[in-house]
Amino acid sequence: MRLVRFGEAGFEQPGILDENDSIRDISSHVRDWDGAALSNVGIETARNLDLSRLPQIPCGVRLGAPVAGVGNIICIGLNYSDHAAETGVEVPAEPVVFMKSTAAISGPCDDVVLPRGSRHSDWEVELGVVIGERATYVSESEALGHVAGYLIVNDLSEREFQMKRCGQWVKGKSCETFAPLGPWLVTRDEVPNPQDLAMTLDVNGNRYQDGSTRTMVYSVAFLISYLSGFMPLLPGDIISTGTPPGVGLALDPPVFLKAGDEMVLRIEKLGEQRQSVVG
Repeated sequence: MRLVRFGEAGFEQPGILDENDSIRDISSHVRDWDGAALSNVGIETARNLDLSRLPQIPCGVRLGAPVAGVGNIICIGLNYSDHAAETGVEVPAEPVVFMKSTAAISGPCDDVVLPRGSRHSDWEVELGVVIGERATYVSESEALGHVAGYLIVNDLSEREFQMKRCGQWVKGKSCETFAPLGPWLVTRDEVPNPQDLAMTLDVNGNRYQDGSTRTMVYSVAFLISYLSGFMPLLPGDIISTGTPPGVGLALDPPVFLKAGDEMVLRIEKLGEQRQSVVG
């Protein structure tokens, strides 16, 4: 299934895509696509609905982030061997973990707003993993059973804020609109192998990132197991699992985002994001 949230920012309603890619309003059955609705039971309840009996939403409606009430965005750094190589660092002995503010969340095609004073804002296409069942000290073999589904994350980063302003990476990762999510949440049954997904990112028609989750250092299952040993992973939490090579910082010379740019992100099975950059 492909789960969406549609409508004006702050007033989104839950929806689901039918077999013809039309949005059906599921708000009479689901309050919102939040933690409770994303449980195994909640997903199965939605799967058993007759979508043809639900109201059809007109084409062209805005899509918001497909998950509501996100508690944590947990990010993994340097998790692609080829990305680590392009940045000139060794693959970490354990996952590099940092947080991104949920205030950065925006819709998949909303404008990306450059923060004040930004000169080094950068792109990162990433596979996002949405937790559906609480995970605490879970084994790697059990980990994927705690996943509600997968979505695209653009882990936008202001590199100067991130690397030169002292302290944690969160400074450069949490600017408003720096976490576009979606366009939809694809339930885990439709992505049987999250370690074999092609992913690309274009800026102004130029292909910068062209990778695959095959080159992840630490797999989705490993990351869930690993993180659940440090903190409970709660329904609605999102793990952003790292980016393949081709970020602007690593280019020679570096390339950073400016007002007027357009980004297009794609991950196999998960759809497409398209964002305009504004000052």
